[in-house]
Amino acid sequence: MKTLPFEYAARNLGRSPARMALTVGGAMLVVLLVLTAGGFVTGMQRALITSGSERNMILLGSGSEESLERSEIPMRTPGIVAASIDGLASSAGVEAVSPEVHMAMPVSRSKETEGSLAVLRGMTPAAWLVHDDARIIEGRPPVKGGREAGIGRMAARALGFDPPVTALGASIWVDGQDIELVGLIAADGGVIEGEIWYPLNDLQVLAQRDSLSCVVLTRAEAPPSAINAFAARRLDLELAAIPEDEYFATLSRFYRPIELMVILTAALIAIGGILGGLNTNYATVASRVRELGTLQTLGYSRTAICWSLLQESLLASSIGALLACLIGLAILDGQAVRFSMGVFGIEIDALVLAGGIGAGLALGVVGAMIPAMRCLQLPIPEALRTSA
Repeated sequence: MKTLPFEYAARNLGRSPARMALTVGGAMLVVLLVLTAGGFVTGMQRALITSGSERNMILLGSGSEESLERSEIPMRTPGIVAASIDGLASSAGVEAVSPEVHMAMPVSRSKETEGSLAVLRGMTPAAWLVHDDARIIEGRPPVKGGREAGIGRMAARALGFDPPVTALGASIWVDGQDIELVGLIAADGGVIEGEIWYPLNDLQVLAQRDSLSCVVLTRAEAPPSAINAFAARRLDLELAAIPEDEYFATLSRFYRPIELMVILTAALIAIGGILGGLNTNYATVASRVRELGTLQTLGYSRTAICWSLLQESLLASSIGALLACLIGLAILDGQAVRFSMGVFGIEIDALVLAGGIGAGLALGVVGAMIPAMRCLQLPIPEALRTSA
Protein backbone atom coordinates (compact mmCIF):
# COMPACT_ATOMS: atom_id res chain seq x y z
CA MET A 1 0.00 0.00 0.00
CA LYS A 2 1.32 3.40 -1.00
CA THR A 3 1.42 5.56 2.16
CA LEU A 4 1.88 9.26 2.76
CA PRO A 5 5.14 10.24 4.51
CA PHE A 6 5.00 11.18 8.19
CA GLU A 7 6.35 14.63 7.31
CA TYR A 8 3.08 15.33 5.47
CA ALA A 9 1.09 14.82 8.68
CA ALA A 10 3.54 16.91 10.71
CA ARG A 11 3.44 19.80 8.23
CA ASN A 12 -0.36 19.72 8.08
CA LEU A 13 -0.51 19.96 11.85
CA GLY A 14 1.41 23.24 11.76
CA ARG A 15 -0.56 24.76 8.88
CA SER A 16 -3.11 26.25 11.28
CA PRO A 17 -1.62 27.33 14.63
CA ALA A 18 -5.06 28.12 16.06
CA ARG A 19 -6.39 24.65 15.19
CA MET A 20 -3.25 23.04 16.58
CA ALA A 21 -3.60 25.00 19.83
CA LEU A 22 -7.23 23.92 20.18
CA THR A 23 -6.42 20.26 19.52
CA VAL A 24 -3.39 20.14 21.80
CA GLY A 25 -5.16 22.16 24.50
CA GLY A 26 -8.26 19.96 24.41
CA ALA A 27 -6.18 16.80 24.74
CA MET A 28 -4.16 18.36 27.56
CA LEU A 29 -7.29 19.28 29.54
CA VAL A 30 -8.83 15.81 29.14
CA VAL A 31 -5.59 14.11 30.23
CA LEU A 32 -5.19 16.50 33.17
CA LEU A 33 -8.68 15.56 34.30
CA VAL A 34 -7.85 11.86 34.07
CA LEU A 35 -4.61 12.42 36.02
CA THR A 36 -6.44 14.36 38.72
CA ALA A 37 -9.08 11.67 39.18
CA GLY A 38 -6.52 8.86 39.10
CA GLY A 39 -4.17 10.67 41.49
CA PHE A 40 -7.04 11.39 43.89
CA VAL A 41 -8.14 7.76 44.04
CA THR A 42 -4.56 6.45 44.25
CA GLY A 43 -3.64 8.88 47.03
CA MET A 44 -6.71 8.08 49.12
CA GLN A 45 -6.31 4.32 48.68
CA ARG A 46 -2.64 4.45 49.59
CA ALA A 47 -3.30 6.55 52.69
CA LEU A 48 -5.87 4.06 53.97
CA ILE A 49 -4.37 0.78 52.77
CA THR A 50 -0.83 1.48 53.98
CA SER A 51 -2.16 2.57 57.37
CA GLY A 52 -2.56 0.00 60.08
CA SER A 53 -0.52 -3.01 61.16
CA GLU A 54 -1.78 -6.56 61.40
CA ARG A 55 -0.02 -6.81 64.78
CA ASN A 56 -1.93 -3.85 66.23
CA MET A 57 -5.33 -3.92 67.88
CA ILE A 58 -7.50 -0.90 68.64
CA LEU A 59 -9.64 -0.79 71.79
CA LEU A 60 -12.32 1.87 71.39
CA GLY A 61 -15.77 2.64 72.71
CA SER A 62 -18.47 0.11 71.97
CA GLY A 63 -20.79 1.54 69.30
CA SER A 64 -18.10 3.79 67.84
CA GLU A 65 -16.31 1.15 65.78
CA GLU A 66 -16.47 3.25 62.60
CA SER A 67 -15.05 6.50 63.98
CA LEU A 68 -12.24 7.08 66.43
CA GLU A 69 -13.27 10.74 66.76
CA ARG A 70 -16.65 9.74 68.28
CA SER A 71 -15.19 7.13 70.61
CA GLU A 72 -14.78 7.70 74.36
CA ILE A 73 -13.27 5.29 76.88
CA PRO A 74 -12.15 5.76 80.51
CA MET A 75 -8.69 7.11 81.34
CA ARG A 76 -7.91 4.03 83.43
CA THR A 77 -8.19 1.70 80.43
CA PRO A 78 -4.46 1.61 79.42
CA GLY A 79 -3.31 0.51 82.87
CA ILE A 80 -5.96 -2.21 83.06
CA VAL A 81 -5.04 -3.44 79.57
CA ALA A 82 -1.33 -3.63 80.36
CA ALA A 83 -1.99 -5.53 83.60
CA SER A 84 -4.62 -7.90 82.19
CA ILE A 85 -3.28 -9.06 78.81
CA ASP A 86 -0.15 -11.17 78.53
CA GLY A 87 1.98 -11.39 75.40
CA LEU A 88 2.02 -7.73 74.40
CA ALA A 89 5.08 -6.32 72.66
CA SER A 90 7.49 -4.23 74.70
CA SER A 91 10.71 -2.28 74.32
CA ALA A 92 13.17 -1.58 77.16
CA GLY A 93 10.53 -2.67 79.65
CA VAL A 94 7.87 -0.34 78.23
CA GLU A 95 4.81 -2.17 76.92
CA ALA A 96 3.46 -1.15 73.52
CA VAL A 97 0.18 0.24 74.84
CA SER A 98 -0.64 3.68 73.48
CA PRO A 99 -3.50 5.76 74.97
CA GLU A 100 -4.69 8.25 72.38
CA VAL A 101 -7.18 11.03 71.77
CA HIS A 102 -8.29 11.71 68.18
CA MET A 103 -10.00 15.05 67.58
CA ALA A 104 -10.80 17.27 64.62
CA MET A 105 -10.22 20.92 65.57
CA PRO A 106 -9.82 24.20 63.65
CA VAL A 107 -6.14 24.96 63.05
CA SER A 108 -4.71 28.15 61.53
CA ARG A 109 -1.30 29.74 61.06
CA SER A 110 -2.26 32.98 62.79
CA LYS A 111 -4.66 34.03 65.51
CA GLU A 112 -6.54 36.39 63.22
CA THR A 113 -7.33 33.95 60.40
CA GLU A 114 -10.12 31.41 60.44
CA GLY A 115 -8.86 27.88 60.96
CA SER A 116 -9.64 24.80 58.90
CA LEU A 117 -10.34 21.41 60.46
CA ALA A 118 -7.34 19.20 61.07
CA VAL A 119 -6.96 15.94 62.97
CA LEU A 120 -5.02 16.17 66.22
CA ARG A 121 -3.77 13.00 67.87
CA GLY A 122 -3.07 13.21 71.58
CA MET A 123 -0.19 10.84 72.21
CA THR A 124 2.40 9.65 74.69
CA PRO A 125 5.93 8.33 73.95
CA ALA A 126 4.37 4.86 73.69
CA ALA A 127 2.82 5.93 70.37
CA TRP A 128 6.25 5.61 68.72
CA LEU A 129 6.41 1.95 69.85
CA VAL A 130 2.95 1.10 68.53
CA HIS A 131 3.07 3.02 65.25
CA ASP A 132 6.43 1.82 64.00
CA ASP A 133 5.84 3.33 60.55
CA ALA A 134 5.75 6.83 62.08
CA ARG A 135 9.12 8.51 62.42
CA ILE A 136 10.57 11.98 62.88
CA ILE A 137 12.46 12.90 59.71
CA GLU A 138 13.30 16.46 60.75
CA GLY A 139 13.38 18.08 64.18
CA ARG A 140 12.45 16.20 67.35
CA PRO A 141 9.41 14.73 69.13
CA PRO A 142 7.18 17.15 71.08
CA VAL A 143 7.66 17.46 74.85
CA LYS A 144 4.76 17.37 77.30
CA GLY A 145 3.93 20.74 78.79
CA GLY A 146 5.97 22.69 76.27
CA ARG A 147 3.10 23.61 73.88
CA GLU A 148 4.94 21.68 71.17
CA ALA A 149 3.61 19.42 68.44
CA GLY A 150 4.81 17.22 65.60
CA ILE A 151 3.16 17.59 62.21
CA GLY A 152 2.76 15.13 59.34
CA ARG A 153 4.10 16.01 55.90
CA MET A 154 0.65 16.22 54.29
CA ALA A 155 -0.80 18.21 57.19
CA ALA A 156 2.06 20.70 56.81
CA ARG A 157 1.31 21.11 53.11
CA ALA A 158 -2.39 21.55 53.83
CA LEU A 159 -1.50 24.45 56.15
CA GLY A 160 0.60 26.09 53.43
CA PHE A 161 4.08 24.94 54.43
CA ASP A 162 5.73 23.94 51.16
CA PRO A 163 8.15 22.31 51.37
CA PRO A 164 6.87 20.76 54.62
CA VAL A 165 10.21 21.18 56.40
CA THR A 166 9.54 24.93 56.56
CA ALA A 167 6.92 24.18 59.23
CA LEU A 168 9.65 23.52 61.80
CA GLY A 169 9.94 26.42 64.22
CA ALA A 170 6.64 27.92 63.06
CA SER A 171 3.57 28.21 65.26
CA ILE A 172 -0.02 27.20 64.67
CA TRP A 173 -3.12 28.31 66.51
CA VAL A 174 -5.56 25.80 67.98
CA ASP A 175 -8.52 27.06 70.01
CA GLY A 176 -6.76 30.36 70.71
CA GLN A 177 -3.48 28.77 71.82
CA ASP A 178 -0.25 28.96 69.88
CA ILE A 179 1.65 25.68 69.48
CA GLU A 180 5.20 25.43 68.16
CA LEU A 181 5.92 22.79 65.51
CA VAL A 182 9.13 21.00 66.46
CA GLY A 183 9.03 17.76 64.45
CA LEU A 184 8.14 16.64 60.93
CA ILE A 185 6.51 13.19 60.79
CA ALA A 186 6.57 10.70 57.92
CA ALA A 187 4.60 7.45 57.82
CA ASP A 188 5.06 5.90 54.36
CA GLY A 189 2.08 7.83 52.99
CA GLY A 190 -0.36 6.67 55.71
CA VAL A 191 -3.01 8.76 57.44
CA ILE A 192 -0.53 9.75 60.16
CA GLU A 193 1.09 12.10 57.64
CA GLY A 194 -2.15 14.10 57.66
CA GLU A 195 -2.24 14.51 61.45
CA ILE A 196 -0.79 16.79 64.11
CA TRP A 197 0.66 14.92 67.08
CA TYR A 198 0.27 16.74 70.40
CA PRO A 199 1.12 15.40 73.88
CA LEU A 200 -1.92 13.63 75.32
CA ASN A 201 -2.30 15.60 78.56
CA ASP A 202 -1.82 18.92 76.76
CA LEU A 203 -4.55 18.09 74.23
CA GLN A 204 -6.94 16.99 76.99
CA VAL A 205 -6.39 20.31 78.79
CA LEU A 206 -6.84 22.23 75.54
CA ALA A 207 -10.04 20.37 74.64
CA GLN A 208 -11.27 20.13 78.25
CA ARG A 209 -11.62 16.40 77.91
CA ASP A 210 -11.11 13.75 80.58
CA SER A 211 -11.49 10.62 78.45
CA LEU A 212 -9.57 8.77 75.73
CA SER A 213 -10.58 7.97 72.17
CA CYS A 214 -8.83 4.62 72.03
CA VAL A 215 -5.97 2.46 73.19
CA VAL A 216 -3.73 1.00 70.48
CA LEU A 217 -1.64 -2.00 71.46
CA THR A 218 0.86 -4.19 69.64
CA ARG A 219 0.70 -7.96 70.02
CA ALA A 220 3.73 -10.19 70.44
CA GLU A 221 2.46 -13.64 71.47
CA ALA A 222 -1.03 -12.51 72.51
CA PRO A 223 -3.64 -13.77 70.01
CA PRO A 224 -6.45 -11.45 68.88
CA SER A 225 -8.94 -13.76 70.63
CA ALA A 226 -7.39 -12.89 74.01
CA ILE A 227 -7.89 -9.18 73.40
CA ASN A 228 -11.44 -9.73 72.15
CA ALA A 229 -12.14 -11.79 75.28
CA PHE A 230 -10.77 -9.00 77.49
CA ALA A 231 -13.02 -6.42 75.78
CA ALA A 232 -16.05 -8.70 76.18
CA ARG A 233 -15.25 -9.49 79.81
CA ARG A 234 -14.75 -5.92 81.01
CA LEU A 235 -18.32 -4.70 80.67
CA ASP A 236 -17.54 -1.70 82.89
CA LEU A 237 -15.17 -0.29 80.25
CA GLU A 238 -17.61 -0.76 77.33
CA LEU A 239 -14.88 -1.65 74.83
CA ALA A 240 -14.77 -3.03 71.31
CA ALA A 241 -11.59 -4.58 69.90
CA ILE A 242 -10.74 -4.20 66.20
CA PRO A 243 -7.54 -5.15 64.33
CA GLU A 244 -5.97 -1.92 63.09
CA ASP A 245 -5.62 -3.07 59.48
CA GLU A 246 -9.26 -4.17 59.47
CA TYR A 247 -10.34 -0.76 60.78
CA PHE A 248 -8.64 1.04 57.89
CA ALA A 249 -9.92 -1.53 55.38
CA THR A 250 -13.44 -0.72 56.57
CA LEU A 251 -12.74 2.98 56.09
CA SER A 252 -11.48 2.27 52.58
CA ARG A 253 -14.76 0.55 51.73
CA PHE A 254 -16.68 3.45 53.29
CA TYR A 255 -14.95 5.98 51.01
CA ARG A 256 -15.32 3.86 47.88
CA PRO A 257 -18.52 5.68 46.75
CA ILE A 258 -16.58 8.96 46.87
CA GLU A 259 -13.85 7.46 44.72
CA LEU A 260 -16.45 6.19 42.23
CA MET A 261 -18.12 9.61 42.17
CA VAL A 262 -14.78 11.29 41.37
CA ILE A 263 -14.09 8.77 38.59
CA LEU A 264 -17.62 9.14 37.16
CA THR A 265 -17.42 12.94 37.23
CA ALA A 266 -14.06 12.86 35.47
CA ALA A 267 -15.40 10.40 32.88
CA LEU A 268 -18.45 12.57 32.11
CA ILE A 269 -16.35 15.71 31.70
CA ALA A 270 -13.84 13.76 29.59
CA ILE A 271 -16.67 12.55 27.34
CA GLY A 272 -17.73 16.18 26.90
CA GLY A 273 -14.14 17.06 25.99
CA ILE A 274 -13.98 14.19 23.49
CA LEU A 275 -17.24 15.29 21.86
CA GLY A 276 -15.92 18.84 21.61
CA GLY A 277 -12.73 17.50 20.06
CA LEU A 278 -14.78 15.49 17.57
CA ASN A 279 -16.60 18.64 16.48
CA THR A 280 -13.29 20.49 16.01
CA ASN A 281 -11.70 17.61 14.11
CA TYR A 282 -14.77 17.08 11.95
CA ALA A 283 -14.79 20.75 10.97
CA THR A 284 -11.07 20.55 10.20
CA VAL A 285 -11.36 17.41 8.06
CA ALA A 286 -14.48 18.72 6.32
CA SER A 287 -12.55 21.83 5.23
CA ARG A 288 -9.96 19.55 3.59
CA VAL A 289 -12.34 17.39 1.53
CA ARG A 290 -10.93 18.69 -1.79
CA GLU A 291 -7.38 17.96 -0.57
CA LEU A 292 -8.39 14.40 0.38
CA GLY A 293 -10.02 13.91 -3.01
CA THR A 294 -6.86 15.16 -4.74
CA LEU A 295 -4.76 12.68 -2.80
CA GLN A 296 -7.04 9.88 -4.00
CA THR A 297 -6.60 10.96 -7.62
CA LEU A 298 -2.82 10.81 -7.07
CA GLY A 299 -3.12 7.13 -6.21
CA TYR A 300 -3.32 7.16 -2.44
CA SER A 301 -5.94 4.82 -1.05
CA ARG A 302 -8.51 5.86 1.51
CA THR A 303 -6.77 3.63 4.05
CA ALA A 304 -3.48 5.45 3.49
CA ILE A 305 -5.20 8.83 3.87
CA CYS A 306 -6.92 7.66 7.06
CA TRP A 307 -3.56 6.53 8.39
CA SER A 308 -2.04 9.95 7.67
CA LEU A 309 -4.93 11.74 9.39
CA LEU A 310 -4.55 9.36 12.33
CA GLN A 311 -0.85 10.18 12.56
CA GLU A 312 -1.67 13.87 12.55
CA SER A 313 -4.27 13.52 15.30
CA LEU A 314 -2.09 11.22 17.42
CA LEU A 315 0.81 13.66 17.16
CA ALA A 316 -1.34 16.52 18.45
CA SER A 317 -2.94 14.49 21.23
CA SER A 318 0.44 13.05 22.26
CA ILE A 319 1.85 16.56 22.64
CA GLY A 320 -1.17 17.49 24.78
CA ALA A 321 -0.85 14.31 26.86
CA LEU A 322 2.86 14.87 27.50
CA LEU A 323 2.24 18.50 28.50
CA ALA A 324 -0.52 17.33 30.86
CA CYS A 325 1.82 14.76 32.43
CA LEU A 326 4.48 17.41 33.00
CA ILE A 327 1.93 19.74 34.60
CA GLY A 328 0.55 16.88 36.69
CA LEU A 329 3.97 15.93 38.02
CA ALA A 330 4.98 19.54 38.65
CA ILE A 331 1.75 20.86 40.18
CA LEU A 332 -0.74 18.11 41.06
CA ASP A 333 1.57 15.46 42.51
CA GLY A 334 1.63 15.74 46.30
CA GLN A 335 -1.15 18.33 46.55
CA ALA A 336 -2.94 17.95 49.88
CA VAL A 337 -6.61 16.98 49.93
CA ARG A 338 -8.55 17.18 53.19
CA PHE A 339 -10.96 14.45 54.29
CA SER A 340 -12.42 13.30 57.60
CA MET A 341 -9.35 11.27 58.57
CA GLY A 342 -7.04 14.23 58.05
CA VAL A 343 -5.16 14.86 54.80
CA PHE A 344 -3.88 12.75 51.95
CA GLY A 345 -1.84 13.67 48.92
CA ILE A 346 -2.74 13.34 45.25
CA GLU A 347 -0.35 10.72 43.92
CA ILE A 348 0.64 10.77 40.26
CA ASP A 349 2.45 7.45 39.96
CA ALA A 350 3.48 5.42 36.91
CA LEU A 351 0.07 3.73 36.63
CA VAL A 352 -1.78 7.05 36.72
CA LEU A 353 0.58 8.50 34.11
CA ALA A 354 0.02 5.47 31.89
CA GLY A 355 -3.74 5.93 32.20
CA GLY A 356 -3.47 9.61 31.28
CA ILE A 357 -1.30 8.92 28.22
CA GLY A 358 -3.66 6.12 27.20
CA ALA A 359 -6.62 8.50 27.44
CA GLY A 360 -4.77 11.04 25.29
CA LEU A 361 -3.97 8.43 22.62
CA ALA A 362 -7.56 7.17 22.66
CA LEU A 363 -8.75 10.74 22.17
CA GLY A 364 -6.42 11.05 19.19
CA VAL A 365 -7.69 7.84 17.58
CA VAL A 366 -11.39 8.62 18.08
CA GLY A 367 -10.93 12.25 17.09
CA ALA A 368 -9.34 11.31 13.77
CA MET A 369 -11.04 8.14 12.61
CA ILE A 370 -14.69 9.11 12.89
CA PRO A 371 -14.45 12.42 10.93
CA ALA A 372 -12.03 10.90 8.39
CA MET A 373 -14.22 7.89 7.64
CA ARG A 374 -17.25 10.09 7.16
CA CYS A 375 -15.54 12.59 4.84
CA LEU A 376 -13.78 9.91 2.80
CA GLN A 377 -17.11 8.30 1.91
CA LEU A 378 -17.72 11.03 -0.68
CA PRO A 379 -17.09 10.02 -4.31
CA ILE A 380 -13.90 11.52 -5.74
CA PRO A 381 -15.63 13.81 -8.31
CA GLU A 382 -17.92 15.24 -5.62
CA ALA A 383 -14.97 15.73 -3.26
CA LEU A 384 -13.03 17.62 -5.96
CA ARG A 385 -15.98 19.94 -6.58
CA THR A 386 -16.30 20.77 -2.87
CA SER A 387 -15.31 24.35 -2.02
CA ALA A 388 -12.53 24.70 0.60
